[in-house]
Amino acid sequence: MRRLLLATCFLLPGLAAQAAPEITMLTSDDPALSLGRFAFPGGKVVEMSVGIGSAAYHRPGDPADIVYTLSDRGPNFACSEAEEIAGVPAAKLCAEEPRGRVYPVPSYAPTLYGLRLLPEQRRFQLFEAIALKRPDGQPITGLTNPLPGRTEQPLDGNGRRLAFDPSAIDAEGLIRLPDGRFWVGEENGPSLVEVAADGRIRRRVVPVGTAGEFAGAGYEVVEGLPAILARRQSNRGIESLTGTPDGATLYALLQNPLANPDTAAFRAARNTRLLRYDPAGNRVTGEWVYQLDDPRSFRNDPSDRQSDPRISEMAWLGPDRLLVLERTEKTTKLYEVRLDGAATNILGSSWDDPATRPTLEQGGAGVVPLEKRLVLDSADHPELPGKLEGIALLPGGVLMLINDDDFGITGERTRIALIRGVLN
Repeated sequence: MRRLLLATCFLLPGLAAQAAPEITMLTSDDPALSLGRFAFPGGKVVEMSVGIGSAAYHRPGDPADIVYTLSDRGPNFACSEAEEIAGVPAAKLCAEEPRGRVYPVPSYAPTLYGLRLLPEQRRFQLFEAIALKRPDGQPITGLTNPLPGRTEQPLDGNGRRLAFDPSAIDAEGLIRLPDGRFWVGEENGPSLVEVAADGRIRRRVVPVGTAGEFAGAGYEVVEGLPAILARRQSNRGIESLTGTPDGATLYALLQNPLANPDTAAFRAARNTRLLRYDPAGNRVTGEWVYQLDDPRSFRNDPSDRQSDPRISEMAWLGPDRLLVLERTEKTTKLYEVRLDGAATNILGSSWDDPATRPTLEQGGAGVVPLEKRLVLDSADHPELPGKLEGIALLPGGVLMLINDDDFGITGERTRIALIRGVLN
């Protein structure tokens, strides 16, 4: 059987090939970034920060120093990390659910943040925070939704079981529109979430056949994504979102290949799915394969695990032209892709049928993936932090990257890189 054709490289206008771009690093001592301390019983005291770097967006027309960013679901970690992060054996902290996930601040609401960049001072500061909330004004949480067999049991910082929350959002991707509304790419459903300027959720778009799993969310839930997306691996849903500046077209990219038909396929697969979505018509208008790199090619932390590389962000460069952030924990690559080339549009094909065997993730015979052109490799720039998850395109050809510090639970803090010489 023929295997999926390997992605090749090509040259596109709009991006510069510079051997040594100019990089300015920004940090912040803004007290608004402090989330306080949490003392794990019999373990460590963790000084937490507000994790603002899960996504970033500069709205065209805004001042050059203004950027919006997004937090995800709040401080959390897998029970397998309990000893390292909490200083408590997993068998003790997670006695109620050994495969659960710990939330030291379970009431935290995913939040949109406004940042002012001060490059001359090598720092940034916050000027706005908009918590996501239900239409009645009640802030949501970032806990897991009640998705049967497809999610993790939430636990509090003492290891007690928490209730699943049908309204919860794991916010990961961001675009803000001219009228103040914004769209969020969401990992748990996976879903796309339309949000009013004041943070009230207007609607959540989920895979076909899954709306009933969000009963009681307190906001509108509509089906509009391919049903097969419900097969996303736990914690590997939609982490990147971008779109045209007017919001008429959105692009969403699955963080990793689907667990299709099972987790073994997810672990071995390289083929993840990129969607083009029409919000006005609530319909997907295109679907392509993005092929992840070999994990051994990530020079700061090479491995043999194909599930280590993942997609964490995108930015819109022009009609059907995207900048994609592909990363591991310590290495980030930026690729330019375009959807108007030879890549196969698989929307509505047998690859969207859950009954197809072998699945797209198990091979995808005859499908041509998106071509990729390498723009930046963080292994060439040791000053860049790991776990970069946000991209913003600033005026004057400046590229902004921001890291996700995981709310400081491992001691990391948010850093911003301003890069000149990559974008024209």
